[in-house]
Amino acid sequence: MKAAATACAAALALPLALVILLAGYNSAAGTDSELAGAPTVEAQRDIPPAYLRWYLDAASTCPGLPWNVLAAIGKIESDHGRSTAPGVHSGQNFAGAGGPMQFLAATWAAYGIDGDHDGRKDRYNPADAIHGAAHYLCANGAGKGGKHIYRAIWQYNHADWYVRKVLAQAALYAAPTATGRGAAAVRAALRWLGTPYSWGGGKPSGPTYGTAQGANTKGFDCSGLTQYAWAQAGIRLPRVAADQYNAGTHIPRPQLQPGDLLFFAANPRNPATIHHVGIYYGRGRMIHAPHTGDVVRISQFTGNLYRERQYIGATRPAPHTAEA
Repeated sequence: MKAAATACAAALALPLALVILLAGYNSAAGTDSELAGAPTVEAQRDIPPAYLRWYLDAASTCPGLPWNVLAAIGKIESDHGRSTAPGVHSGQNFAGAGGPMQFLAATWAAYGIDGDHDGRKDRYNPADAIHGAAHYLCANGAGKGGKHIYRAIWQYNHADWYVRKVLAQAALYAAPTATGRGAAAVRAALRWLGTPYSWGGGKPSGPTYGTAQGANTKGFDCSGLTQYAWAQAGIRLPRVAADQYNAGTHIPRPQLQPGDLLFFAANPRNPATIHHVGIYYGRGRMIHAPHTGDVVRISQFTGNLYRERQYIGATRPAPHTAEA
């Protein structure tokens, strides 16, 4: 499956039936995944109404598969079927891929789905192709979240740049469930999924080269990412995680909202031992820069024994706590 991105088409009006359908996806639970929020204005502008319906329907067949990841793949592979590249509407491209989701014949034979129930499995039929892509991603663990989503996308096209491109596009298609400043911070962090971890890297304007083991890597460390994300929401945080812990309103865990900062310490009774911070994304997950050798990613922290043992608390940055 080879990527073939093309220019965006003109805006399309949504029919009443689809507006009603989308009303049922106005929470992050659209496909039981934090990535799968309500379609943004950009999604409704860029994705043809029929395709948007198929992405939502197909993702629902794999609980946990974000509909917007499926849509991002459709965008990159064929611009939602609008591409005139070889193999999109008939035949195959140079790699042997065909259809709007660019399936190889052998892969389609194994994972193809009759998405519109017309009795045929046709990789050139958008409904079939999109449901087939959901089936293939799900078989590779996309419904399990976290690193599984990254790996499933990588299986679709064996390239890290492709995964990063898909995740970046997906972030444009789904609205975070937070509002106001929290939503702005979440959106800002999502733009950098896949960016390398760099010790000492990152500042309010974006990724930077770090220090020590991060000197040759441009990216973010954990507090560099949170400082950047909240700067885009209009709040300047201190640079170090332990200081960020003291620069916000402390929030009880049951009241967490997307955008809140989560802190982890070697000794959860001693804030001086805080060594990690992430951005809450909903349903027990966070966006964070984990450690050297890793990348900015979405990870589970609820139920993760390592994180649970070290969880010390959460804060919600606010203008009156901002650093001058």
